[in-house]
Amino acid sequence: MGIQLDFLAVLQEWPLLLSGVAWTVSLTALATVVGLTLGIAFAWSRTSGPVWLKLVVGTYVELIRNTPFIVQLFFVFFGLPAAGVKLTPGAAAVISMVINLSAYATEIVRAGLAATPKGQIEAAQSLALSRVQIFTRVILPPALTKVWPAISGQIVIVMLGSAVCSQVSVPELSYAANLIQSRNFRSFEASIIATLIYLVLAIVLRRILNWAGPRLLIGR
Repeated sequence: MGIQLDFLAVLQEWPLLLSGVAWTVSLTALATVVGLTLGIAFAWSRTSGPVWLKLVVGTYVELIRNTPFIVQLFFVFFGLPAAGVKLTPGAAAVISMVINLSAYATEIVRAGLAATPKGQIEAAQSLALSRVQIFTRVILPPALTKVWPAISGQIVIVMLGSAVCSQVSVPELSYAANLIQSRNFRSFEASIIATLIYLVLAIVLRRILNWAGPRLLIGR
C-alpha cells in the first residue's frame, strides 16, 4: 500500500502559514536594517577607531562568528531574563538576529573599506572634507558596491536561520509548519510546503536586495 500524500490538509491552514511568513519577513527586515547599520559602524571602528575599540569590536565579532546562532538565541532569551532583562520571544529573536548579522556584516564591510584606494582618500582630504564626509561620501559607497553581493547572501542566510526562532515560540514559518503537522499529522507535507516557501522567500529576497541595494544604499 502506497503512501497517501495530502498537501491540501496543510494548505487549508493557509492563514497560519501566511502569519508565519509575515513574522519571518518582519524579523528579517528589522534585523537587516539594524544589523547592517551596526555592521557598518563596527567596520569603521575596526579600520579607523581607537585601539581599545578595535579590540572590543574584534572580540565581539570573533565570539559571534564562532558560536552557533541557536546558542546566541538561547543566551538572549534565557540568559538576559536571569539578569533582570525581560524580553518577549519576538524581541529576543530580533536581537539575536541583529547580533548575528552585525558580526558577519562587520567583516564583509571591512573588506570593502580596506579595498578603497589610498589615493581616493588623499584626494578627498585635499578638498578639506571632514572625516565623516570622507567616510560617508568617498569611502563607504564604493566599498558597499564591492561587497553588496556578499551582504545580500548573508541577509538571506539570516532569514533562513530565523527558522531556529521557533525554539523559543516565535510564530514564524517553521513554527507554523510544526503547529500544522501537530494538528493533522502531515509532517512530510508540512515540511515540503515550508521548504518551498523558504525557497521562494530566499529567491525573492535576493532579487529585492540586488535591485534595492544599488539604488537605496549606493546611490545608483
